[in-house]
Amino acid sequence: MPASGKIATAPAWGAVIAMALCATILISSEFMPVSLLSPIARDLAITEGHAGQSIAISGLFALITSLFISAIIGVSDRRRVVLIFTALMVVSGVMVALAPNAPLLMAGRALLGVAIGGFWSISAAIVMRLVPEESVPKALAILNGGNAVATTLGAPIGSLLGGLIGWRGAFFCVVPLAVIAFVWQWRSLPALPPEKATIRARDVFALLKHRQFAIGMIAVSLFFFGQFTLFTYLRPFLDLVTGNDAPLISAILLISTEK
Repeated sequence: MPASGKIATAPAWGAVIAMALCATILISSEFMPVSLLSPIARDLAITEGHAGQSIAISGLFALITSLFISAIIGVSDRRRVVLIFTALMVVSGVMVALAPNAPLLMAGRALLGVAIGGFWSISAAIVMRLVPEESVPKALAILNGGNAVATTLGAPIGSLLGGLIGWRGAFFCVVPLAVIAFVWQWRSLPALPPEKATIRARDVFALLKHRQFAIGMIAVSLFFFGQFTLFTYLRPFLDLVTGNDAPLISAILLISTEK
């Protein structure tokens, strides 16, 4: 292996696109409940607030996973790790789509959170190893382009699909796409042994001892807390208070995510 740690092979653009597809599906799955809270709550006989916890629990498990993932995966091949997280996304999609009650819904969303936290913790580093150094910005743009597309279109498409085939059908649409992402990554990703020694879990928390870093993390956390608290409950407001139908709600969610 070269001194830089890159894999000494031709650029694996197919693997980069497969990673971008996986990112798109992950983020779409994460935000899909935003546009489906009302029908989920009605079907499972819970409140919209309770249904909204399905988004909070995925975020919580994503946070926990991202903090400890380096210590957990150790010297494991990163290709295998990515495939495991993609498989968890498939299992999560099936669990959520078939969930007969709120606890199983939350369990499925927790699995998705593990997949999200793990994938985003290592995806950028993996993509940087798949292409030559001069192509890294382009590869990272493709990866994060999947994130941007999902953030913009995930909620409105979920609302539209929910109106056509129900919230369970909307969630189940994710499953075949996740299977495609798994197979594509399995076929295109090369072996990716770790580049350096494993980071200990306590090393991550040691950063919080630096005052500027801690203040920055608090500020960013508060910003996203406020943003997603508002965004999460737009659907119940539009559905129950203003009485809009699914197509109009989809349009409003699309406009709000673009802003």
